[in-house]
Amino acid sequence: MLDYDKEADVYDASRGGEPRAAAAADAVLGLIPADTRRLLDVGCGTGIVTRRLAAARPAASVTGADLTYGMARTAAVRLPGAIVLADSRALPFPDAVFDAVTSVWLLHLLDRPEDVRAVVAECARVLRPGGVYVTTVDKAAAHDVGSDIDAVLAPRPRRPAPDAAPLVESYAAAHLLHPAGQARFPGRGQGRSPRRTAADLRRGWFTLLPPGDPLTERFAARLEELPDQELPRADPVFSVRSFQKAG
Repeated sequence: MLDYDKEADVYDASRGGEPRAAAAADAVLGLIPADTRRLLDVGCGTGIVTRRLAAARPAASVTGADLTYGMARTAAVRLPGAIVLADSRALPFPDAVFDAVTSVWLLHLLDRPEDVRAVVAECARVLRPGGVYVTTVDKAAAHDVGSDIDAVLAPRPRRPAPDAAPLVESYAAAHLLHPAGQARFPGRGQGRSPRRTAADLRRGWFTLLPPGDPLTERFAARLEELPDQELPRADPVFSVRSFQKAG
């Protein structure tokens, strides 16, 4: 797991920056009702998407919440007075106070199924009846675009995807959140190049391949043998699901 306090200053630049944030925000906004008045962005990170949600819905009160101080500090610069330092498994808000709750690129970061269930439960708790929860799903799978890089990495050890769509749907259903829509958007600027992927391996970005491990080094060496070392392969395409709380 990355240290997100240390990553905060460079996080956006390493994740597609504003173009990716714009694509994500557009997809999320397409699933949020136009009459939303209170919106909570859980796991808001640097606020790069949260800010766009707020700008697109000026009549709405938008709040961001993140567990990591470095990320929350960066988000607070973008949305002064609207960012809360909070654990998404125990949100500091009363029941049923938001019209919409979002979590973009959050669930895949959680190591244990019970943590994913807890986050979905909390998002449902603070959502009013009839409100909408919007979340990304299947993030890791989106990065497998059929490239030569994917072929090299195919044998690597993988953990079960904590944000697999069927799992998220089952957790949502347990809290009276019913499927209401879906969307897809490109991860602009996130196509992998062999050189960048090898560097990411050595930084610990792949959960079960720790830096310095002999297996990590073998994969990195194979990546360094691929042609067009600086050429990004195809961008991933991410998936978003929305759920409406029974009223």
